[in-house]
Amino acid sequence: MEITLSTLQRAPQAPALALPPLAPAALPVLLSTLWRDPHTVESEEILQIIQRLEHACAEYPDSADLHTCLGMAHAINHDAYRSIDALERACRIDPTNFWAQLKFSEVYYRLRALPRAERETKLALNLAADAWQIAIARRQLQEIRRLMREGMPRPEWTRPLSRTALFCAASALLVACLVVLR
Repeated sequence: MEITLSTLQRAPQAPALALPPLAPAALPVLLSTLWRDPHTVESEEILQIIQRLEHACAEYPDSADLHTCLGMAHAINHDAYRSIDALERACRIDPTNFWAQLKFSEVYYRLRALPRAERETKLALNLAADAWQIAIARRQLQEIRRLMREGMPRPEWTRPLSRTALFCAASALLVACLVVLR
């Protein structure tokens, strides 16, 4: 049985937890916080939400929705690596979850890893279930493509940098030797 956010809200809380996963904030309050402008969320508030979501994810490890919310909370807290980890886990748990895939691609978009963001957004677009989801994914894809076309491209690191690094190190050593010998 997959646990969704609606069933989690009705589920009894485990007495072993000192702080119930989503209490005292009701689930709608918690979710509205995750959709707010990140600059308007207090750091203490987001840290409490992250703690509650981590407890909830530990209690319901097969819930892609909870892992998606955790990834969003980490993104609001400017913790990209933890956000990517949580959203990647959500996509592994439920490969058909549109929101997990879209938010996963959005983190790469925000990091300006545009080729990866484009690939992940295309996957989200294929998972869209209604016109609204299609519109959201298409808008994000259009923005990614606009940035790729007009913006400063970031190279995709597909090969090792060992030869380049050795050349730079040898050049720096040569310059240092020349400075010392003068």
